[in-house]
Amino acid sequence: MLWQMLSAARDLGRAQDIATILIRYGFGSFVRVLGMGQALEKAGRVLRWQHVEEYVRLDTPQRIRRVLEDLGPTYIKLGQIMATRVDVFPPAYIAEFEKLQDQAPPIPFEELLPQIEEDIGGGIDEAFAYVDRQPLAAASIAQVHKALLKDGTPVILKVRRPGLRKIIEADLRLLQRIVDIAESEEPELRRFHPRNILRQFNQSLRRELDLASEGRNSEQVALNLSNDPNIRIPKVYWQWTCERLNVQEYIEGIPGRDLESLERDGLDRKLLADRGAKAVMQMIMEDGFFHADPHPGNVFYLRDNKLAFIDFGMIGRLTEERREQVVSLLYGMVNHAPARVVEILEDWSDNPTVDEQALTVEIEAFVDQYSSLAVKDLSLTDMMTDLMALLRDHNLILPADLALLIKAYITLDGLGRHLNPEFNTLVFAAPYLQEIMMDRYRPEAITRRGWRNLVSFADMVSNLPKDMRKLLHASRKGSFQVDINIKHFDYYVNKNDNAMSRLTMGIITAALIIGSSIITTIERGPYIFGIQAFAFLGFICATLGFFWVLVSIWQSNHRR
Repeated sequence: MLWQMLSAARDLGRAQDIATILIRYGFGSFVRVLGMGQALEKAGRVLRWQHVEEYVRLDTPQRIRRVLEDLGPTYIKLGQIMATRVDVFPPAYIAEFEKLQDQAPPIPFEELLPQIEEDIGGGIDEAFAYVDRQPLAAASIAQVHKALLKDGTPVILKVRRPGLRKIIEADLRLLQRIVDIAESEEPELRRFHPRNILRQFNQSLRRELDLASEGRNSEQVALNLSNDPNIRIPKVYWQWTCERLNVQEYIEGIPGRDLESLERDGLDRKLLADRGAKAVMQMIMEDGFFHADPHPGNVFYLRDNKLAFIDFGMIGRLTEERREQVVSLLYGMVNHAPARVVEILEDWSDNPTVDEQALTVEIEAFVDQYSSLAVKDLSLTDMMTDLMALLRDHNLILPADLALLIKAYITLDGLGRHLNPEFNTLVFAAPYLQEIMMDRYRPEAITRRGWRNLVSFADMVSNLPKDMRKLLHASRKGSFQVDINIKHFDYYVNKNDNAMSRLTMGIITAALIIGSSIITTIERGPYIFGIQAFAFLGFICATLGFFWVLVSIWQSNHRR
């Protein structure tokens, strides 16, 4: 299993750590499925398969969160990505994943200094008048230090931890192998779509490792919001920013969670909520490039009731077509159009076996429930939570960009209510939805879509002769083939292979019993315990084969 699949000795120690932590929190059966328990015991590791009393009191979501915390930075990041998948995990799991704080012990500045000077191409004193050796914050990817430029401008240095990429690459290799084995051996895990989550995590983590990418994200958002004087985005100093170092403007303001300071400084909480929501709505609805985690920890409140957004490591992107689909979905939910809602959800999902009739009935009930309420009485968080529960019941999984969007909406709703308990995201979004629906059916918009479709159709027609020529050429050469991909086919092949192995061993065992019985009638040769020697050996082999079949059947039933 996993032990045999490890391709490099450097991954073995990490695999042992993972297995030990899983066992500690009561996931010993999963370690057995991975095939690591026996290997660890052979390696001399002492394993306690029983639950420790402290961990028995924890429910499954709590234990999974604790496992991720103990496994370290890569897995904490994985948990944060899982927290965005409200379409996959029930609310109890999401609530636990959201508790994962990306914090880590700080690295002494002296260990960071050689890397910083290598990245800026000279001594640190040549670029900065002052650098605070004590970090403002330390996370798993990077830590932040305050500094002053030569002209006295306050900035922050966001420095990636040295040697981090190699560690993360090893963890990603192990995660990929664990997912492959888990999907093969534990079919019930497939409903959580671990491959899709791991793919999203892989992409997100690699982007986050590139601190220059975060700088590009913040500049794009700053450009998009340049017409809003109430929003401030930190300036990036590109002469020193690279993959491992991000130098950006220092924001002096009230942290988003410090409501007492807001009251003390006389800032208008309702106005701040409206201005923050307006900026996020523009990012989502108009720009299609948005901060995917606008929680209070990523916001600062400034004088004159302005806001600053920071930390653009997690960014969502929406195409124009996707934005139109989102608007249609929300419009269908609040205007009693269940057929349209079902159509969009099926387009988004990759599950071809969904029961459309049952889904339609439940969507109709869902739409009836919410369309009967006035917009001011609707709760976006409640509505999205109910919709995600419905999707999970029908095993419908959203694309990653939409999962980030829904997470951003729910986070925005929480941020608004944090500032103003009467804040309602749907009320605030209603004018945007109405304007986009109006724009969609204006003559120029219809003309633009029609022209785009006509160009696509013309391209298809113009390429048709070439495509037909390729098809006929492949047919004449005998290289024409059709690939058929049957979902979970490998799993059923493995199950059938195991069943055939047991059947074969059963036949061999029966043959040994019959053959040995015949040999016992022969009066020549040596005897063991009064039984002809060859017959005795045959019975021993048959007994071993019998117990092998029993153990194999028990393991197969135990894994279901």
